[in-house]
Amino acid sequence: MVRELVPDALWERVAPLPPVPKKKKLGRGRPRASDRAALEAIVFVLRTGIPWEMLPTKQFGLSGMTAWRRLEQWTRAGVFEQLQRDLLNELGQRGQVDFSRASIDSSSVRASKGGPFTGKNPTDRAKAGSKHHLLVDRNGMPLAESLTGANVHDTHELFPLLDAVPDVTQPRGHPRHRPGKLHADKAYSSRKNRRGLRRRGITARIARPGIESKQRLGRHRWVVERTNAWLNQQRRLRVRDERRDDVHFGLLMLGCCLILFRGLNPDFC
Repeated sequence: MVRELVPDALWERVAPLPPVPKKKKLGRGRPRASDRAALEAIVFVLRTGIPWEMLPTKQFGLSGMTAWRRLEQWTRAGVFEQLQRDLLNELGQRGQVDFSRASIDSSSVRASKGGPFTGKNPTDRAKAGSKHHLLVDRNGMPLAESLTGANVHDTHELFPLLDAVPDVTQPRGHPRHRPGKLHADKAYSSRKNRRGLRRRGITARIARPGIESKQRLGRHRWVVERTNAWLNQQRRLRVRDERRDDVHFGLLMLGCCLILFRGLNPDFC
């Protein structure tokens, strides 16, 4: 079961990315747990949502806190950020990243332990929460993601997400990072946003309050809602149990990477 969490094809892409660990002095401390075992443990926690301290040590060969520390180190080193770029480039070379349209949306999660990037959630009786902001291509492939407090309005993350999209290799021509059109709901409707999109050469497809029905734009925007649903299948992302915002964001990036890897390997689930 463990190997199903991190198949060989996924590990081959991850293995070169973690920083080289410092060598221990002979005779001091326990042998270092393998990086693959650590990734398997991290994916297990991400999928099941169990507390780190309840990780089955015998099954994975390391403790939950060791897996947590490896997650924190890799997030700080940009491992999952680079993995997402690599997977997007592979998909792009196959013609599976479609920049003709992009969609943006967010989903709120309760922050059970508080911490940075939390705020009073207006949709959850003002309880502490965070928001996952997500930008996807026409097929629903995650291009960029971010984390804010639940009280941050969606419109503030539109341009940070657009500007965070990396250059993605295409089957022909130059790499791309700008979509042709952007679909969004009424939360993103403002003159400032429309002007900013025009300056970037992007056609705005944003529902205008009192004028356009959100159902009509939903013909294209449903893909981002589906990708948010895929992320929420990773139970550790349904509720923010990490007080450290960087660690929770690392899990969010890893969740996006698993979706991208599934685009390359449809049998992976």
